[in-house]
Amino acid sequence: MSLSHTLKAYDALDSAYCSGQTVVDLLSPYAQYAKVTVKTIEGPKGKTDLVRVQIAGTEGKHAGGKAPTLGIVGRLGGVGARPSRIGLVSDGDGAVAAVAAALKLAHMRQQGDALPGDVVLSTHICPDAPTRPHEPVDFMDSPMDTETLNANEITPEMDAVLSIDTTKGNRILNHKGYAISPTVKEGYILRVSEDLVRIMEMTSGRPAVTFPITTQDITPYGNGVYHLNSILQPSTATTAPTVGVAISAQSVVPGCGTGASDEYDIAAAVRFAVEVAKEYTRGTCRFHDEAEYQKLLSLYGSLAHLQKRQ
Repeated sequence: MSLSHTLKAYDALDSAYCSGQTVVDLLSPYAQYAKVTVKTIEGPKGKTDLVRVQIAGTEGKHAGGKAPTLGIVGRLGGVGARPSRIGLVSDGDGAVAAVAAALKLAHMRQQGDALPGDVVLSTHICPDAPTRPHEPVDFMDSPMDTETLNANEITPEMDAVLSIDTTKGNRILNHKGYAISPTVKEGYILRVSEDLVRIMEMTSGRPAVTFPITTQDITPYGNGVYHLNSILQPSTATTAPTVGVAISAQSVVPGCGTGASDEYDIAAAVRFAVEVAKEYTRGTCRFHDEAEYQKLLSLYGSLAHLQKRQ
């Protein structure tokens, strides 16, 4: 089960002293199977540790094979907003989920359950990130701009991306648990993946929940238009199909709120991500219909200009 790994990740990151080294230490029992890299970057609003975990598959690119690579990104501004807030903030759920998924996949590998393809998981760890005004509730800000985060969280080897992000500070998604977005690819908002709906229903035992996104949401931050949040920002930095996995609530919860993370909801998102990794890397899960995407291109042309800040 993913709950035990989620609890380990949550407890480790719920600390004023957490850092990239915290993730290294968590995954040290699986060092043979999980390669962890940490890079500290600084900006005008502080610093953060960018963390990447690579778990090689038996037939993936790093083994010289052709199995596809899944990227799992934990999106957030920061895991904490110290000194103005004490404890792990709601916005930190994405980092907890990414680290927990890495723990689960590494544990599986150690137990002999290797995936065919590689999985690359990335997030960043900042226990003292700033906050900023946003309607209807304040957002967590980040020490780094989105372009810098994307450049470090997205890699060219990712053939598809799951972006996990807390999405509670709005009145659009009023569901406790998690929800998935339509697939985004190079400026196009495509239909919701039937395979991802199937996996969501299988892992939750409930009907799938999806959430709406707009053209604004898939454009880069900083262009002056409203964004639901940063959940689809990875789509601006890759040609790979990208799907948002939104950890959500029925009430409006500020990203800088503490005591607002639900370990069961995070674990449910982790379980979904792990099952997607299993199926995607063995070719039984598609994020989009490539033939239909090519038809859209032939009819309407490229929308890749939406990935750039104008």
